[in-house]
Amino acid sequence: MAATKTPVQSTELGAALLSAAMALPCVMGVAHAETAPEKGSLTFKYLNYQERQQIASEASAGGSNSGYSKSGASAFDDRIRVKASATNLMVPLNAEWSASGTLITDSISGASPAYHTQALSGMKDFRRAVDTSLTRYLPNGTFTVGMSHSGENDYVSRAVSVLATQVSEDKNTTWTAGLGLNRDAIQPANYIVAHEQKKGADLLLGVTQVLSMDDIVQVNLGHYSGRGYFSDPYKIYDERPRERQHQTFQARWNHHVSEWRGTSRLAYRYYTDTWGIRSHTLDAEWVQRFGSDWRVAPQLRLYSQNAARFYVEVDPRIAPFPPSPLPNAVHFSEDQRLSAFGAITMGLKLTRQLSLDTAVDVKVEQYGQKAVWKFTGSGSQGLAPFYARSIQVGITHTF
Repeated sequence: MAATKTPVQSTELGAALLSAAMALPCVMGVAHAETAPEKGSLTFKYLNYQERQQIASEASAGGSNSGYSKSGASAFDDRIRVKASATNLMVPLNAEWSASGTLITDSISGASPAYHTQALSGMKDFRRAVDTSLTRYLPNGTFTVGMSHSGENDYVSRAVSVLATQVSEDKNTTWTAGLGLNRDAIQPANYIVAHEQKKGADLLLGVTQVLSMDDIVQVNLGHYSGRGYFSDPYKIYDERPRERQHQTFQARWNHHVSEWRGTSRLAYRYYTDTWGIRSHTLDAEWVQRFGSDWRVAPQLRLYSQNAARFYVEVDPRIAPFPPSPLPNAVHFSEDQRLSAFGAITMGLKLTRQLSLDTAVDVKVEQYGQKAVWKFTGSGSQGLAPFYARSIQVGITHTF
């Protein structure tokens, strides 16, 4: 494997791909019934993901990856490329039990910056992940136990989770509580560190309320506490705290408009952590039915975050070279993902019901990230604009 492969990057990217590829059985799910499904289901998803970063033209100062152009002209360079597949099988065992399992594989290649958006170096890896869960259906709720394992060349993650739901007598309110524990082993290929670990615990509390025939709202509160190695051994000047806690608040509202045969899905998420990062996410989606077989769903997502308190900003006086952290700094990082920026995602999903038991879907998303897109303020300066696109195709068959 080439240099600049980052376990932090692969974990975050893997989680994003996992969630984009398919809705997996996990601690964050919400039960929809108190009896096992009458039918099983088999789902296959394929995802093709491509990142691009704006770079300087041949007339740039500091080399082709500097991001600073004397002439003002710019071009784009490929970064990470991912090809991922996910297969999920859900089987009802009887009226009270169901089992589910998911296999995810993805090959990752391309280039990753050693600091800020500079010094792109090649990387390549392959990841395989397995998720399993067993659900018990009770008269007024459910109880689910899950296990997962994800492995790649330098990063192995193991996790267990439990989820309980309680449904009110009128069936209009569902309370949810979940706990997840993970333990990761980190062995970077450049041997900056060896036999490092990271342990964490996730707690989820939520409520889903049916307001009317056309309206459902949901509120979730999440808390994460982790200890261990959070630094990125493939980055220059990267020494992060060995503890991290974060809290999330998420609210969702689904409203069905029967005369239009459509449903709006709105969501807001607030995130805060002990590293000083605060972020806001706004999601809007419209699901429109056409005839009895087609569904079209355009989506828009707006995101904004401020920088971690130990993020080292670009120094234009020495760019494109990395600035040195302050002499007395204990923690520091020049990772673009810890900077202040805004992002916009536009997507479109098309679903076709081929028969009573089989449906196919195609989803396309375009992501853009710039400092000036931050909701308030100007964001971190000196970072090259970043873009990504993903294409997902899938098929689901019930039996």
